[in-house]
Order: sequence, then structure tokens, then C-alpha cells
Amino acid sequence: YEVAIAARCQSAEMMEEYHYELPCGKKLPKRPVIVGSGPCGMFAALVLAQCGQEPIIIERGRQVDRRTADVESFRTTGILDTVSNIQFGEGGAGTFSDGKLNTGTKDARIRKVLLELAAHGAPQEILYLAKPHIGTDYLRTTVRNIRRTIETLGGTYYFETKLTGLIAKNGQLTGIETECHGSRNIIETDHVILAIGHSARDTFEMLHQYGICMEQKPFAMGVRIEHLQVNIDRSQYGRFYQHPVLGAADYKLAVHLNNGRGVYTFCMCPGGTVVAAASEEGRLVTNGMSEFARNQVNANAALLVGINTADFGSEDVLAGVALQRQLEQQAFQTGGGGYRAPVQRVGDFLHRERSARLGEVLPSYQPGYTLT
Repeated sequence: YEVAIAARCQSAEMMEEYHYELPCGKKLPKRPVIVGSGPCGMFAALVLAQCGQEPIIIERGRQVDRRTADVESFRTTGILDTVSNIQFGEGGAGTFSDGKLNTGTKDARIRKVLLELAAHGAPQEILYLAKPHIGTDYLRTTVRNIRRTIETLGGTYYFETKLTGLIAKNGQLTGIETECHGSRNIIETDHVILAIGHSARDTFEMLHQYGICMEQKPFAMGVRIEHLQVNIDRSQYGRFYQHPVLGAADYKLAVHLNNGRGVYTFCMCPGGTVVAAASEEGRLVTNGMSEFARNQVNANAALLVGINTADFGSEDVLAGVALQRQLEQQAFQTGGGGYRAPVQRVGDFLHRERSARLGEVLPSYQPGYTLT
């Protein structure tokens, strides 16, 4: 039997849905430029285009369709394309992720974002679910459709184009320098939005050389941990874990240690895979990815620890980047090269022992792995 029950709390009030008003002003004398086409750059471009500003978007990576082929090639061959990968390209790193739409803020613009995503190909359920996610398969279509809308409204995209310099006169920005396939160009503009994400380290260095104000920032770093999805389902759902109405279960864990550090899970991907997310030669990075169905055998999550500026070992503003590069290079070497990931069973890690064999969980990471 299926029973539908409607209940309403007597003290509950219906909320009026917030309608976001575009902050449109007068037409800018020169077209604004957005550097990067990840989530930040994409929505900045969309809003500017909807306001009639005809933005120019430069992206160091490639369009999403060609980028998808590049990522698949890296997965199967272990040959990295530093131009087009899981970090760089249309849609940013989120294009190859679970496509979670979570934020700790209560910003009124959230509804605008959800409505635009749904209008451009994301599943309609993101408009009402408490934990909405798009899935990497739907994200690729959604990202492409948003770009087409921006172009229809007068926006222009330049792919495989990297920001290489700033042009200023009397302390005011007048343009930018770009490079595409070895050809250098100048774009005149008075307004630039830097939406470069966290992996464009050479751009950080360039901006630092131009005297752009920067400061050190704490971050989190860790590993990907994989489990059988059925075990997570059983743990979260109990005896109902095989019920067809229930989707793949997720989890979120955190602990605060006596030494002041926190360890926590992040970006848990139910029914997903661990993917090779490197963007620099000789350095290894992992990420998690799920499609909309979340129907793969394994679940995975990032298991992270907070890294404070005191851990950097230097007061240089880019010392945190240097630490990241150092650890990524060590991970690459530990995996034996070829972007194979070092893999260790949790029990062996806790006992400080080398893993000699796998257990019931088979790593999903490609192009391969090395037991350590």
C-alpha cells in the first residue's frame, strides 16, 4: 500500500519566492572581460550578457565537447594535456564532478542560479531538492547551453586563450594581454573579472609580478577515500537500503582534534569514481566525479585536513602554492610516474604499514594505481 499524508504545522507560514532583479546599469564604453569560464566566470558572463554588456570571455582551456575527449584520453593513456584537462576548460573543474549545488550561505541570488541551470538543461528536481546535484553528464550539456545563450546575447568566447599581462595608464586598467597558440593579442577594456579558480598558478605568479595585492590564505588538502556504495547505503538506510525509491546514500563527517586541526570529508560522490585531475606535468591530483544516476559500484569522498599559513614555512605570498606543488610532485613519484595514483588501504594506513593487496574495494582511478 502507498499512503499519502499531508500535514501542516499551525505556526508555519508560506514564504514568498524571491525574484532576483538584474543589477543592470548604463552600457559600459568598452566591453567587460571575464578571465575564466568556470562557475564564477560563467554566471558573471551570463548576468552581464543579460544586462546588454556583451562580455568577452577568455578561457585557457577548450570547449566542453573537445575537453571531454581530452579528459577521456588522459584517463586511458596517462598522457596529460596541460591546456585541456579536469582543471582547465569550459565549465571549470566542476564540469567533471558530482555537480553539487550546495552553499553555506543564504544569499537571495541562489534561486537565480538554480533557475538558470534548470532552464539550460539541468534536471528540474534541483529546484526543490534539499541536496540538489546535476551530475557530470548533465553538466556538460548545461554548460554548453549557457555559453550559447551568452553568445546569442552578444557575448564572445575565446578558448585556448591565456591572460599574460595587464595594461594600465595612470593607475587605471586600460586593457589586457593574451596569448593563443603563441600569438599575442591586446584587448582594450576598463573592467576585468578574474574568475581563474585555484589551479591557474602561473596566472597567480604573473599577477604577483604586476604588483596585484595578494595575501596568504589557509586551505585544506588530503586524499580521496573509496568505499563500496552498498556499504554506505546499508549504514545510512538500515534494512531499507535496497528500496528502489532510495537513491545512493551520502555522508558528511568531521572531527576537531586536540591539536587544533580539523579533519573532515568534502565533496562526497555517491556511486561515483575517483578521477585524475592533474593540470601540471609531473604532479598528481585526484578529484571525485558522479553522473546524475550515481550508479557506480564505489562511493568516494575527499578526506581533508586544514592547512594553516604557519605550515607554509615561508612568508612568501605564494608559499602555499609551493607547498601544494611539492606534495603533488611527491604523490606523482610515489605512484611510480605515468600519473598512477598511490593507493593504500585504510587499515594499513592507520597501522603505518605498506599495502600488499587490495580488499573488497577496487580503486576506480585511471590511468592506474600503485599500492604503497
